[in-house]
Amino acid sequence: MLTTIARTVVPVLGRLTVTTGTVGAIAPGSVVAPNHTALIDPGLVLTALRGLGAEPVVLATAGLWRVPFLGRFLTREGHIPVHRGSRNAAAALDLASQALAAGRVVVIYPEGGIPRRRDSGDRAPESFRTGVARLALATGAPVVPLGHAGARRIISGSVPKQIGGLLTAPLRRPALHVHLADPIHLTGDLPTATARLHAAVQHAWQHAVSQLPAPTSPAQPAR
Repeated sequence: MLTTIARTVVPVLGRLTVTTGTVGAIAPGSVVAPNHTALIDPGLVLTALRGLGAEPVVLATAGLWRVPFLGRFLTREGHIPVHRGSRNAAAALDLASQALAAGRVVVIYPEGGIPRRRDSGDRAPESFRTGVARLALATGAPVVPLGHAGARRIISGSVPKQIGGLLTAPLRRPALHVHLADPIHLTGDLPTATARLHAAVQHAWQHAVSQLPAPTSPAQPAR
């Protein structure tokens, strides 16, 4: 249901393009690790993954499960709530391990949240938490670094600005790009694995940024 909504809404809000590494397809039982920039970017990720034939399970903040009707759909589709800062936080990784063992593709945002800034520009991924590395080291699952750019051109900034961005996006239709790099296998200790993952996602993000058209400069007044 969420993927269907994303594939319907995202093309209305912007012009999405997707590229992949040499492998292309995503193997069952893989972890996808995207950068996180805006509230709307999970829609870009779901749309791109569905276009490659994947039906992902997403680890998301538990607060979404308290939204009327949405929580029921999230549970029905197998998505996993993350209770940040609680004793139940580690349980999310256990459920993710089970999903991987069942051959599902699991999406985890290593940054854990969106950046606290108001501009609409794309910036490099912030520091990573250790959840993805923990999961990959424990299960041996391959990790697909995913970089995307352009989501903040749809929604960013203060609440009024976010609402305005969403309302005007169908007219502006900003360029959006998602790049899925080739999978990597994380090894070593937790800090080393996390650092390698951060570098891989940053490289994928840089590729996504390079695929967006350069911003146009305002016209200069006639002299």
